[in-house]
Amino acid sequence: MAIALEKKFAALVGDVQAMQKELILNKMLQIKKTRRNQAAWNALSLKVSTSWDSVTAVDEITSQREKQW
Repeated sequence: MAIALEKKFAALVGDVQAMQKELILNKMLQIKKTRRNQAAWNALSLKVSTSWDSVTAVDEITSQREKQW
């Protein structure tokens, strides 16, 4: 009887460890995906920033106010 309980307990512990491993792997995948998205947004931000370097904020605000919709 004790051996059967030990086997069941060992199987249960193994299952819990497998679930923990899967959870950790899923978290790592989410972190990688988040970092890829963040890198893409940073690259886009740099691209937009470089295209706006020639125009000052005051000039842009002035031109926006002068537009007639």
